[in-house]
Amino acid sequence: MVLYPGLTALDLVGPQDLLAGLAPGSLYLVAEAAGPVVSDTGLSLLATHSFETCPQDLDVLFVPGGDGTPAQMRNARLLTVLRDRAERAAWVTSVCTGSLILGAAGLLRGYRATSHWCVRDTVLPLLGAEPVAQRVVVDRNRMTGAGISAGLDLGLALAARLRGSAYARTAQLVAEYAPEPPFRAGTPAEAGPDVVRAADAILAELVAGSNAAARR
Repeated sequence: MVLYPGLTALDLVGPQDLLAGLAPGSLYLVAEAAGPVVSDTGLSLLATHSFETCPQDLDVLFVPGGDGTPAQMRNARLLTVLRDRAERAAWVTSVCTGSLILGAAGLLRGYRATSHWCVRDTVLPLLGAEPVAQRVVVDRNRMTGAGISAGLDLGLALAARLRGSAYARTAQLVAEYAPEPPFRAGTPAEAGPDVVRAADAILAELVAGSNAAARR
């Protein structure tokens, strides 16, 4: 699981919580250098391994999204590592704008994929992917999740493929993942135009930066 400055913590922590029990001790939190990595809300996460100490052969390669996405789409060192590990990984996965980083590495060209709604239909095609408006999209060994909270869905879907549906259902119950949100505002269609405009203003810099990085 890749960490980088400006990632969204929940993109990573949701799937990590659901997957950690699959093979205790073999889940690697990897960054350019081991140590604290600050998320886009100021929460620090601890990278346990560097690119050099991360195993060469992985069952799962996972990339989260976040405000730091545009910079990582231009990070030649990270993109090289992703291309290398993806050649041998059983699953290449992402949540939110992490799919744009996979796309920048050339790993989604010709694949169906999803991302956060603010970039899904505009930026993914620039990277050779076919955008799909679903919470989790599986195309061969690529599995991508939509924005932030969809990481829980992706974690369960991936757990089911790695260990079976009974394991995933048990993990869901342990997590008491039975969402009943207080508002129906989780998609642009549900939220309505006023809320969408407010969200667009918050996300504008991320959208512009991702578009620029994809077009370079």
